[in-house]
Amino acid sequence: MSAAEYLTRRMAGRHPDLPENTGGTIRLDLGDGARTEHWYLTIAHQEVRVDRISEDADLVVRADREVFDRIAAGRLNAAAALLRNDLTAQGDLRLLLSLRRLFPGPADARHPRELGCAGVATR
Repeated sequence: MSAAEYLTRRMAGRHPDLPENTGGTIRLDLGDGARTEHWYLTIAHQEVRVDRISEDADLVVRADREVFDRIAAGRLNAAAALLRNDLTAQGDLRLLLSLRRLFPGPADARHPRELGCAGVATR
């Protein structure tokens, strides 16, 4: 699934994995050659609203569309992409960590509690 499809179909709505005190705005700038597509996320009380505007935001994240597609597919972590200079971020970097909870993780990923419980059960 591409980033645009994910943002359109799955991003808006309630995200119980987000801490309740997380709030702010994130603008995602998806570059595609000379064209840039803007996605604006408003986060408040575990709810996310998605708009297609290029307003100022608390955090602006820029990358090629291919990078965002990999993030949306769970093949790339946004923080790892930042460290590799695959994307840039300006503003409140705490909100960048929220993207980990908004985009899917790797398909074979398991929650740490599941791993801990599995280890205890095998003893």
